[in-house]
Amino acid sequence: MKTQVSKKATALKLTNLKSMPIRTFWITSIAFFICFFAWFGIVPFMPDVVKDLGLTPEQKWNSIILAVTGTVFARLLIGKLCDRFGPRLCYTYLLILGAIPVILLGFVQTPTQFLVCRLFIGFIGASFVITQFHTSIMFAPNIVGTANATSAGWGNLGGGANRLGMPLIAAAVVSFGVADEMAWRYSMVIAGIIAMLMGLVYFFFTTDTPEGNFSELKAAGKMPALKKDEESFLEVLKDYRVWILFVVYAACFGMELTVYGTMDDYLQNNFGLTRSTAGNLVLSFALMNIFARTLGGFFGDRFGKMKGLRGRVVFLTLILAAEGLMLSAFSMTTSLAFGLVFLIAFSLTVQMAEGATFSVVPFINKKAIGSISGIVGAGGNVGAFLAALFLKSKSAMAETHAISVNSALGEEAVKAAQSTAAATAVSGGYFVIGIFVVISALTTLAIRFSMADERAVEEEMKAELTLSRSTD
Repeated sequence: MKTQVSKKATALKLTNLKSMPIRTFWITSIAFFICFFAWFGIVPFMPDVVKDLGLTPEQKWNSIILAVTGTVFARLLIGKLCDRFGPRLCYTYLLILGAIPVILLGFVQTPTQFLVCRLFIGFIGASFVITQFHTSIMFAPNIVGTANATSAGWGNLGGGANRLGMPLIAAAVVSFGVADEMAWRYSMVIAGIIAMLMGLVYFFFTTDTPEGNFSELKAAGKMPALKKDEESFLEVLKDYRVWILFVVYAACFGMELTVYGTMDDYLQNNFGLTRSTAGNLVLSFALMNIFARTLGGFFGDRFGKMKGLRGRVVFLTLILAAEGLMLSAFSMTTSLAFGLVFLIAFSLTVQMAEGATFSVVPFINKKAIGSISGIVGAGGNVGAFLAALFLKSKSAMAETHAISVNSALGEEAVKAAQSTAAATAVSGGYFVIGIFVVISALTTLAIRFSMADERAVEEEMKAELTLSRSTD
């Protein structure tokens, strides 16, 4: 089979904005950042929302679950749409339409309205799939893992940056005379408007591929017809490797979302930290995405260069197993100093595992990168959903028992017993999750590539490097 030469970037030269792949890398990373910023933008304001709307603890928890649930379905759908219509149009519509529930959140008056908006806001979490798809088709095999990991890692920063950014937006709003209790509403409206404007930037300043947009390439006969796309999607569903990576991403990104979502309370209950200190620690771990996820893609590319596609899988196995061991070790520590060491190690390895996963994804099926990215990306949210339910059930049972046993000892004793019970339950949950991650790591060894796949990647890499040298 003859290798088709494209204009993919063979190096991540971040200052070369004249290059369409590099320009796309920056725009898609910023778009992803904005989406995550808006997706989790309400989190810093939850105490205000609970007071304003009168949310019950159950409704507050359900809003978190709904936001994750909406993302699962959106990611499954958006991958297929990317294969059909291209990432440029998909991201444009996602940003503009996804901004609507973000803006509407600023106008909700009842808990039900709040929950509905949270469900639909979760759809912008599908931006991850488009980002990974777009960088996958813009960069050559030698650098695609690093590009994917870096764009995703920098985009994920939006999920941590909102802890700092949204209060700053609220403070700016208040300085214009808006009442404090209304600031969260104005902040969400502003976040939504920013997302909508970014949709226009995506439309006018990117192209689907280095050679042009899907519509132009299909009109010129340089892309397969939609019928072939549909056939390739059926092949994706039958490919066991896709479902292994689905589980793998549940075991890394899904566990990161769940662990960090419960870590504030766990650090307070288990180590006696203040809410402010615990929150700052969790924020600092989230900010590790700026380099940790890139490292996963970088080493995935390095192992791929040394050992081919099999090398990428081996590295994914090793780093995922390390993630599970670090989480289980953290769950057993009673010392804050040792706990932080293992928590830092977990943060590093879980984010590297995410980057390593998407250093493998682009090579499963070149004809359906979007569909595969969507399925694997959805795995992360499915993992987060199931792990959250698991921890919630363990914690709820333990806390209920502690309250009933200590109810006659006074309010302070009940709170102390409840806190201890919650910490013990979550600790046990973390240990079980860590074991699940290790088992998931072992399943990656079943991923196989044919000799034809290995040769095709080698030929593509040689062709891309030759073209790159000739155009430099």
